[in-house]
Amino acid sequence: MTEKIVFKIAGMHCASCVLNIENGLKKETGVISAGVNLASEKAFIEFDPAKTNAEKIKTAIKKIGYQTKKPDNNNQANGEIKKLGARFFIALVFALPLFLIAMLKMVGIDLLGGLGVYEIIIQFVLATIVIMATLNIWIAGIKGLVRLRPDMNSLVFIGTFSAYLYSLMAATKTPHLYFESAAIILVFISLGRYLEAIAKGKTSGAIKKLMGLQPKDCLVMRDGQEIKTPIAQLKAGDIILIKPGQSIPVDGVVVEGQSFVDEAMLTGESMPQEKKPGDKVIGGTTNKNGAFKFQAEKLGEDTMLSQIIKIVEEAMGSKAPIQLLADKVSFYFTPVVLLIALISLVVWLLLGQSLAFALTTFVAVLVIACPCVLGLATPTAVMVGTGLGAANGILIKSARALETARKVNVVVFDKTGTLTKGEPTVTDIISLCEKNVLQIAATVEKNSEHPIAKAILDKAKSQNIKLLDAKDFQAISGKGVMAVVSAEKVFISNRKWIKSDLGLSLEEQGKTVMIVAVDGEVIGAIAVADTLKDYSKEAVAKLKKMGKQVVMITGDNQRVAQAIVGELGIDYVSAEVLPQGKSAEIKKLQDKGKVVAAVGDGINDAPMLAQADLGIALGSGTDVAMETGEIVLVKNDLRDVVKAINLSVYSFKKIKQNLFWAFFYNLAGIPIAAGVLYPFTGWLLNPAIAASAMALSSVTVLSNVLIMKNHQVRY
Repeated sequence: MTEKIVFKIAGMHCASCVLNIENGLKKETGVISAGVNLASEKAFIEFDPAKTNAEKIKTAIKKIGYQTKKPDNNNQANGEIKKLGARFFIALVFALPLFLIAMLKMVGIDLLGGLGVYEIIIQFVLATIVIMATLNIWIAGIKGLVRLRPDMNSLVFIGTFSAYLYSLMAATKTPHLYFESAAIILVFISLGRYLEAIAKGKTSGAIKKLMGLQPKDCLVMRDGQEIKTPIAQLKAGDIILIKPGQSIPVDGVVVEGQSFVDEAMLTGESMPQEKKPGDKVIGGTTNKNGAFKFQAEKLGEDTMLSQIIKIVEEAMGSKAPIQLLADKVSFYFTPVVLLIALISLVVWLLLGQSLAFALTTFVAVLVIACPCVLGLATPTAVMVGTGLGAANGILIKSARALETARKVNVVVFDKTGTLTKGEPTVTDIISLCEKNVLQIAATVEKNSEHPIAKAILDKAKSQNIKLLDAKDFQAISGKGVMAVVSAEKVFISNRKWIKSDLGLSLEEQGKTVMIVAVDGEVIGAIAVADTLKDYSKEAVAKLKKMGKQVVMITGDNQRVAQAIVGELGIDYVSAEVLPQGKSAEIKKLQDKGKVVAAVGDGINDAPMLAQADLGIALGSGTDVAMETGEIVLVKNDLRDVVKAINLSVYSFKKIKQNLFWAFFYNLAGIPIAAGVLYPFTGWLLNPAIAASAMALSSVTVLSNVLIMKNHQVRY
């Protein structure tokens, strides 16, 4: 038996940090898997409790060079952003005069009026204050070097320290000092961190919104009194009063009153849903106009809201297969950049350039390199993509599922409970006389517990038909039911026991026909069938329009299956298949090279969902099959299969854009910083400009991701 734990990690700044933590944890005894998300700054760890525990894992993370902290709330997150902002602004205030002194002097303007050695001291003091304001960057960089796990901080430290140290040593020997370069580089790095923190906070907005849905207290009925009670003190069975405009605290069932409830944040359903006695309500949804009382059923971590938050958080922390490429590159990135910087330094010295010239290329290479971009490109898009899904009632359990959905070319549906409602409904009534066939049949069937009897009674209720008195009711196993109604003997059965051609054409359509006879004379027939769900036909049509092959696998008989296929326009059907045989049918499609998504109700279809490349489980209300399928459709709306695929296509498009810019930026930026253009153009990249480009590259990627938040996921 394994356990999972999530830690918030402090001190991560790039993809190298992620790899350092993951690789370090995987070496720990008892740790089964470790995934770290740079964007959310969280580590998701699975471990064997018999071999290790949370405290040992925290200690291991500390040894690697990072700190664990409690999951932050909005106040903590805002505090971090304010701290980063303060560091940036202090550094900026002291770096600007230093920058002006150095830059204006290059064009012949001496702001300090030839103060000589005092000018050098002023530059030194200003640069030192900037370094102190941003000392966290140097400290993190030194730690990475000491532990032989260099990261982006290490690159920045080596570059700025080299510029600072060279300026100190050569202060009286050369006019070419680099105090302003070291200061401006640190200012831009701080700006990048500040903007990153703001943007990363926005990418996890979906989780924050979900967490903010549950109220802190509610009105509980105790001895006829309304008692204001904290949510933490609620017990299963408590009767809770909900007034207009209030949020529903936990999951339960309405026992009194009627209203309309807005469930949009959890299910994506735009219209408020009517709630009356017997209907389920979901914690976190909002009551609109009426007042009602409901009985609490699920509390704490068992509520649907808590389950959704857990699923979305785990999905945001998981890695898409494409991210493995970025991870591999990131693992070797920092050592390679260090090597390129050293080579550029040595080569330019060997070519006869001055130490100042060679040092410029050395520092520029170190600070323009950006492992941050590689680390943020995929997880930020995954975070926003899964958040978008949750807001639309589509729970995507992993980044792998988000990536796989776009590749699907065959969609396999179960029939009962998936394409159809899963319960019989009266579809046709045939009458051969003036007697009300439905009234007589419902009068007899009101004493039966058979699903067909329920369908007939529901039909009678919908037409407000008054039932008659029935006597001597009998349910004859395998044959039907009979009773005496108005002194006449009524028998309801199929044509095997009542010889009649009535309703033959309906049976050919896959419907079940019950014949009604009074005193041995057939007076009519009632046809029932498992009818299609709302939007099943629309969903199939949209999938086919997208070029997907649509298949149905069912345990029902061939005649019923063909009737459904004809109505929906499905490409292929496999009928009379046992549950364990459904996975074999999926395997046949996969053996033909197909990427298969299986859609089922998440319970009896578990083998099929597990075998498929992508398992999609249907859920309804609080009965969502959370443990089955990699994607859960909360609303039970099959059109959301189309939405899930479209969301996958859109999210992956953003991931590819981010990775393109990440690789392109580094592949183009590093050679330019090393001076490859200098022999042809005479132009050398200033380290300060390199630093600004590095900082803005991360912000560019994050901005591209934030555009996703306003995307409308369509059917």
